[in-house]
Amino acid sequence: MKSIITIHNLNHYFGEKSLRKQILFDINLELYPGEIVIMTGPSGSGKTTLLSLIGGLRSIQEGSLKNCGQWLNGASEEQLVEVRRHIGYIFQAHNLLPFLTARQNVQMSIELHKNISRQEARAKAEAMLKAVDLGEHVNYYPDNLSGGQKQRVAIARALVSHPKLVLADEPTAALDSKTGRDIVTLMQRLAKEQKCTILLVTHDNRILDIADRIIHMEDGRLVSAAIATAT
Repeated sequence: MKSIITIHNLNHYFGEKSLRKQILFDINLELYPGEIVIMTGPSGSGKTTLLSLIGGLRSIQEGSLKNCGQWLNGASEEQLVEVRRHIGYIFQAHNLLPFLTARQNVQMSIELHKNISRQEARAKAEAMLKAVDLGEHVNYYPDNLSGGQKQRVAIARALVSHPKLVLADEPTAALDSKTGRDIVTLMQRLAKEQKCTILLVTHDNRILDIADRIIHMEDGRLVSAAIATAT
């Protein structure tokens, strides 16, 4: 099967000259269509940095990274923006705009794509909010939604344009155990329906069972990978 993400000998550094510090060391990784991969590891191990490089949010310094057929090595900012249009992002902080309704937050994401009318974008946003069980909350502002509902809006925003890849950074960290479980189960169902790949960073051992594969990082290195088994 052809991979959707291919990474070879990826290294990354922060700082300049004498303050330069290596953050990632010789990362090699492939992600495949429809796969749910969970990345674990202690704080400061480089998980979020790797996620940001895969997502085109940082430039590649050393090594190679191919995202959905596009090499990101030496990519211009314009090329990185184009790559980002085809990725769904879900973060611990839902990052909803407080002055927009749930529908408007989701609709804004799909309006970044060309050749989609405002009317079509609105219809798709409402349909996706219905899919995450927020059909009766489309006109609610974030301040009037619970934490779990806000994260559902974030999932709808990430998936509304049917991306090939979804990157999730600690999506359950601010949620109670039941809400967190509901959120990842929803992500799992929608991802399988849309046949997209999910790479999810978490410290939450309670959700590891949704993964097809678990990878672990320590001190900037991928140290293990395993096929997940249900418990």
